[in-house]
Amino acid sequence: MTTRAEEAPRLAPGGPAAESKLRSYARLGKLDVYDYYPAMAVALSAALPLRPATVSGALAATALFLLGAVFVIMSGTAFDDVTGYRDGSDTTNYGPDDPLRDKRRKPLVAGALTVREALGFAWLTALTGAVLWAAAVAAAPHRPGWAVAVTAALFVVSLQYSYGLKISYHGFQEAFLCGLGVGLVLAPYGLVAGEFSGFVLVQAVLFGCGPLLCGVYSNTNDIPGDRAVGRPTAACLLSPRGNALFVGALSCAEFLLGAAASATGLAPWWFVLLMLPVTGLRVRQYVTGFRRGDILRARRLGFRTHRVCFLLLIAANLLTALEVSR
Repeated sequence: MTTRAEEAPRLAPGGPAAESKLRSYARLGKLDVYDYYPAMAVALSAALPLRPATVSGALAATALFLLGAVFVIMSGTAFDDVTGYRDGSDTTNYGPDDPLRDKRRKPLVAGALTVREALGFAWLTALTGAVLWAAAVAAAPHRPGWAVAVTAALFVVSLQYSYGLKISYHGFQEAFLCGLGVGLVLAPYGLVAGEFSGFVLVQAVLFGCGPLLCGVYSNTNDIPGDRAVGRPTAACLLSPRGNALFVGALSCAEFLLGAAASATGLAPWWFVLLMLPVTGLRVRQYVTGFRRGDILRARRLGFRTHRVCFLLLIAANLLTALEVSR
């Protein structure tokens, strides 16, 4: 049931400056956080070289899948903000006790949008994303059953992150953050290439580690708000030392995955060497967050590390394509 308080924007005195509705909707959809979207570039580069007859279909399917991903993710983030506003966690995490976080990033907390407006935006973008992904499947040169199933699962699960089934409220937040990235690489790759690849699976998991290793730092910062609403993230469930060990283990696992892929022949022998800059940045991120105690700076470094990672994954695919073409 919608209350009157949810209907009217609440612009607090001394709060952030008012913005246009369009800008507020863009903030609600987190359009400035684009780090899932390069998954399509990783997938397309992994599918090289394509047969000439499939190039146009591959490009069309990838473009439609990308647009669909933008709308689906905007929908998921809007639903997340509605839940965070209703249960009070966003108000706590972006409240006066944490002045370093820009409240305008949460339009409901800032009073720029009502809950009704946010829900309307969430459902409209969800419908648009579904239509675009259906069009991507129709335009694709291949439609393996597993890729179509992954696409459908991505749509359903993305909307359930903190709304509906509330996956992140039942201990699966970390798995979701990584799994979404994995699926966004695998599904378009399957539609374009028409086959499964172990090397692409490794790349998909490494890509998914990027959002995951930003999220666990955010969760470390958001412990008070998440605990207040019973959101069982690893940071809430573990002791401070246990959480630090957990994040460190995830960082090590990212390196070990690439090393194991190179050692077993699943990836080229040089793949682990190519990805070493990511490992170095992970060490710096960990030291910044858990040794120097600057969690939000470590989170920002995580975004930059992820961007280095997906650029190196694309480079690995281009180098592999060159080796195959010789």
